[in-house]
Amino acid sequence: MKNIIYLFIFLIAFTSIGQSIQKTNEKSNEVVSKAKDSQQNFAFKKGEWLKFKMSYSNFLNAGFSTMEVRETTNNQKEAFHILGKGRSTGIISLFFSVKDDYQTFMYKESLLPYRFIRKIDEGGYTKDEEILFNHDKNEATVKNYKHNTVNKHPIGDNIQDLLSSLYFLRNQNLTNLKVGDEIELKMFIDQEVANFKLLFLGKETVKTKFGKVKSLKFRPMVQTGRVFKKQESLTIWISDDENKIPLLIKADLAVGSLRADLDQFKGLAHPFNIIF
Repeated sequence: MKNIIYLFIFLIAFTSIGQSIQKTNEKSNEVVSKAKDSQQNFAFKKGEWLKFKMSYSNFLNAGFSTMEVRETTNNQKEAFHILGKGRSTGIISLFFSVKDDYQTFMYKESLLPYRFIRKIDEGGYTKDEEILFNHDKNEATVKNYKHNTVNKHPIGDNIQDLLSSLYFLRNQNLTNLKVGDEIELKMFIDQEVANFKLLFLGKETVKTKFGKVKSLKFRPMVQTGRVFKKQESLTIWISDDENKIPLLIKADLAVGSLRADLDQFKGLAHPFNIIF
């Protein structure tokens, strides 16, 4: 069940592998400009920990994913160290084992990443790489430890990585979004710059294991083909509060479906408004 990893990765980073590559447009820069205005009022803080339960076709336990926020410094600048981990469990892991480790280091001042670590083992398919971002030179250095190679790539301005993108987006002011609005963001994925698009579908109350929670509903535009049924096959709900944590993700696959539900949480920066 190799398709499991697509939901793991999306859960960790608000996107998926196989995203179409497009030219950057002005909307990307509009989103980026908002980060500096809200940089001292973060949607998350040190100690935040989220755990998500994954299921296949609504009845098979597929695995879990966790995300944790830590703090660090680099070049005498305060930074966040964020860890995302994904594991397959149960029957799924017997014939397709997933062990993923993602880490990003991003400056608090700009919410731009300066280091990204990706160590994955997906049914025998492995990657072990580190990306160092130089935003002054608009350059990314990719160190591939599996193949013992080092390559440099141009990246342009305001680039995010696979994991930092989620925390950057969480820190944006989404109060003025209207149905049909789009958020676009540039990410460096698999040695290419991808333009990630997120469509706002409106507000909705979601039932969780903790109670009902008001949410914002989004639809990432994903590539159709061997995994997803159509471009609109992926939907995500995030809490409609200052935390903006993912509550639920649903993905319709070519065969079956996957979903991720918020299962545990602690250390939130703001009150989590649950409707009992």
